[in-house]
Amino acid sequence: MKRQINVRFLILLGITILVGAWRIISHKTGYSALSNFTPIGAMALFGGAYFKERWKAYSFPLLTLFLSDLVMMKIFYSQHSNGILYNGWYWTYGAFIFMVVIGQLIKKVSVKSVLFSAIGAALAHWIITDFGVWLMGCTDITTGTLYTKDFAGLIKCYTMAIPYFKNMLLGNLIYGAILFGGFEFAKSKFSVLKLSV
Repeated sequence: MKRQINVRFLILLGITILVGAWRIISHKTGYSALSNFTPIGAMALFGGAYFKERWKAYSFPLLTLFLSDLVMMKIFYSQHSNGILYNGWYWTYGAFIFMVVIGQLIKKVSVKSVLFSAIGAALAHWIITDFGVWLMGCTDITTGTLYTKDFAGLIKCYTMAIPYFKNMLLGNLIYGAILFGGFEFAKSKFSVLKLSV
């Protein structure tokens, strides 16, 4: 008896890999007005929503993030490399895991559910990663001094990160609309993409 190929899984995996590749291809060196405007948050939501087996929902998006991070650290940010990744990578990956959880909470894909998930994922990324920036004693880019280890320093750190939060939110919304909308449209045309019960 021949083993049947799971076309739905292959398409989902292919989309996840393409998002990681697009992140690398579309990236420009240095920090710009569009820093954090990437498809990676939308990919976390997408993986959480569509990979029904928990290990796939986490492992494929996380592996894609990791591999794209490795390439970007070698090509664009080698000066910031600390081992194979960058300082504080675990805060970013913790936020990313939380974004997959938010994606798993999407029970029915709709404009409303994707919108709220995109907002929640951007907030999670902002709160978790910038708490890590503050806790690790990073530098305030406007003054060149370390953020103070008090509530005022934490608020200053979050305030300085608002442009990155906005870009993450914008990326989640735009790429989320493309990923979710595209896959839902494809599901309506190709029954093989529907989840078998």
